[in-house]
Amino acid sequence: MGWLLFALVVWIVGWSLNVWLSRRPATALVRLLMPIVFGVTLIAIWEGVVRGLDISAVLLPAPSAIAARFAASTSILWEDFVQTVIKGALSGYLLGCGAAFLTAVFIDRFPFLRRGLLPVGNFVAALPIVGMAPILVMWFGFDWQSKAAVVVVMVFFPMLVNTVQGLQASSQMQRDLMQTYAASPMTTLIKLRLPMAMPFIFNGLKIATTLALIGAIVAEFFGSPIRGMGFRISTSVGQLALDLVWAEIVVAALVGSAAYGGVALIERVVTFWHPSQRARS
Repeated sequence: MGWLLFALVVWIVGWSLNVWLSRRPATALVRLLMPIVFGVTLIAIWEGVVRGLDISAVLLPAPSAIAARFAASTSILWEDFVQTVIKGALSGYLLGCGAAFLTAVFIDRFPFLRRGLLPVGNFVAALPIVGMAPILVMWFGFDWQSKAAVVVVMVFFPMLVNTVQGLQASSQMQRDLMQTYAASPMTTLIKLRLPMAMPFIFNGLKIATTLALIGAIVAEFFGSPIRGMGFRISTSVGQLALDLVWAEIVVAALVGSAAYGGVALIERVVTFWHPSQRARS
C-alpha cells in the first residue's frame, strides 16, 4: 500500500505542477520543464504501481530494474546501437532521402515523371514493411545492407512526395518574376523554389527519422547477425529477459527523439523566415 500511496501522491504533485506551469508565460524554460515533469511523474507512477501491485518482471519490469539492466549492459547496447542505428538506419536514411530529393528535382523538371512515378510511389509506400523486409533480407543478405535497403524503401516515398509538393509551393507570379529577370531554370530552382520548398523538405526529413529506425529494427526480426536492436529484442523476449527488451526500447526512444530534435533544430536555422518558426520563437 505504501508504494500505491507513493504513486498517488506523485500523480497529484505532478498534475498540480504541470497545471501551474501551463498558466505561466510560455518561455523556453517552461516549455522545457513541462515535458520533463510529465515524464518524471509517469516513471515514478510506473515504479510505484509495479511495486505496489507486485507485478511480475516478466510482464512489466520496474523502471529501476530497467535502469539497472541498462547500466549493466552498456557494451551490448552500444554494439546493437552501432549495428542498427549507424550501419542500418543512418546509411539507409541518407541514401533514401538523398535519392528521393534528386528524384523530386527531376520530377519537377519533367512533368510526365510526376504523372507516371508518383502513383507507383504511393502504391509502394502502401506495401507492409513486414512483407517487404523478408524479401529484401533474402536479396541483400543478413548483415546491415538489407536493413539499409528496408530503410531506403520506407523513407524514399514520404521524402519524395514532400519534396515534390514543396517545389510547387512558389506562386506563378514569383516564377514569372524570375523569368522577367532572365533567370535560368537552375537559378530559379536555387534562388526561389528550393528555399520555398524547405519547410516541406524538412517535414519529410522529420518523418523519415522515425521511419528509418522502425524499418531497421523490424528488418532485423527477419534475419540478422548476432547483434542489433531488433535481434536483441526478439531473442530477449524468447528468454523472458524483459528488462533488456525495455533497455533496448529506451535506446530506440532516445535515438529517435534526438534525431527528430536535431532535424527540427536545423530546420529552425534554415527556415527562420517561415511564419511557423517565427510563431515558436
